[in-house]
Amino acid sequence: MKSTERQRVIVERLKGSTRVGVAELVAATGASDMTVRRDLDYLAAQGVLKRVHGGAVPAMRTGIEPPFAARVIADLGPKQAIAKAAVEQLRDGETIVLDSGTTALEVAKLLRDRAVTVMPLSLHVAQELIDAPRVRLLMPGGEPRPGELAMVGPLTLASLRALRFDVAVLSPCAFSIESGLTAFDLGDAEVKQQAMAVAARSMVLADGAKWDRAALAYICPADRPDLIITDSTAPEEARAVLAQRGVLAHVADQTVEGLS
Repeated sequence: MKSTERQRVIVERLKGSTRVGVAELVAATGASDMTVRRDLDYLAAQGVLKRVHGGAVPAMRTGIEPPFAARVIADLGPKQAIAKAAVEQLRDGETIVLDSGTTALEVAKLLRDRAVTVMPLSLHVAQELIDAPRVRLLMPGGEPRPGELAMVGPLTLASLRALRFDVAVLSPCAFSIESGLTAFDLGDAEVKQQAMAVAARSMVLADGAKWDRAALAYICPADRPDLIITDSTAPEEARAVLAQRGVLAHVADQTVEGLS
């Protein structure tokens, strides 16, 4: 198969997926591992895709946010595993500010039977916890962003400033060592910053597809969180850098029944 044909196969695979792996492309093209990697490097240099550990993801335009309805079903296995690992870090009786986003929604599902106090930063998350028997639900003020239903604006920030939490559980849109935590929406980034400021500790949930990427709005440096929970596709090199800076990047176990 000629290089142009291989590269067309790669681009077509990326159109219908959030990530492609080298092994998958070797099988699809019949080319060697090294040849596929060269193709990926070439397409990355052209801005068609972004190289990640073991494969590639579509090039992210930093100002355009994928729809919530599309994200909620994407990479569900890793998100559920990350959510389970996050909930294991939370103790009964704690006060939690829980971010917007699809991984945060999976956390909310696992908190329904826990004796905790939660301030959700989106109406999607609030809806999941509204009838949870043991959860004390605190609602912030503010305006829900269309589609996302994430709470933003001065009233949301004022609600956060009035309280102190044991832990902030955050789910940024993108994450990299160079760019730190980032979000697509300026208001959303500001809310995340305030959530971290009023919490004794912070926990970031970022599946491997978010690593080595950047969105428009800066939240904080990569080494600002106390704990980052991810999956096995997160690049080992970046995880090692974080460890050197004193931040644990915990890899969630996806072998649990229903999560593999």
